[in-house]
Amino acid sequence: MTQQVPPTELSELSEPELTGVRNFRDVGGLPTVDGRRVRPGRLFRSGHLAHATAADTAFLSTLKLHTVYDFRNAADQRLEGPDVELPGVRNVNLPLTDPAHGAEFWAMVRDGDLEQLRAALADGQAAGRMTATYREIIRDRTAEHSRVLHELAADSVPALMHCAAGKDRAGLSIAVALLAVGVERDAIEADYLESNATHRRYKVRRGDNSPNALSPEVMQLLSPLFEARAEYLAVAFETIEQTWGDTETYLAEGLKVTPEVRERLRENLLD
Repeated sequence: MTQQVPPTELSELSEPELTGVRNFRDVGGLPTVDGRRVRPGRLFRSGHLAHATAADTAFLSTLKLHTVYDFRNAADQRLEGPDVELPGVRNVNLPLTDPAHGAEFWAMVRDGDLEQLRAALADGQAAGRMTATYREIIRDRTAEHSRVLHELAADSVPALMHCAAGKDRAGLSIAVALLAVGVERDAIEADYLESNATHRRYKVRRGDNSPNALSPEVMQLLSPLFEARAEYLAVAFETIEQTWGDTETYLAEGLKVTPEVRERLRENLLD
């Protein structure tokens, strides 16, 4: 299914070489169910901007961004640092997870020994944790996603959405925006899975200096946490249907997006 939208066709713009920002891309070019496409230069996604180099910052400044949406929580920002300042750009921090949520778990991911990791992540526990988080964000963060869609419909474009890795919280927020303008689900999935490309992947940080710090077994245990998997996105779509019945009701009742707002979104984001 996803091969219907080859990666080379996901954006009409050439991809820049950013050295301090992971997983950056323009979602322009994605097809809608009624034959239109997302307009290049309107909606971008990435990992955090805290380590952007001067060259990265110069490039980002050429995008004429109106708003950067940062979905990290306070714990993320303490770990990586604040985003670099982009002159004239509005910065909105909308945490999609609680600052204390999983703090002990993520400390264990960074510093735990092999036995701890086996106990917490083996036998499908890691993937289970990811799908539970996707369900929670879709079900419980409707106010945040509603705000983003209403602002995109008003004047907050071009926009860049990011979290830490640009994979999960930003990935879901991008997916919600794309659903709202009628992008094909296969195309949404294809863009989501682009986060697995080698040059995009979040760099796993481990503070353990022991011989097994980044051993093959440790990396195998951690991989479900740092991969974009079709099953995770499928759980998000499934949660929409289980909670609201269908996408239209989710947008109208869950996110309070009226037909007029959806039309303005399409005007702002589509060719």
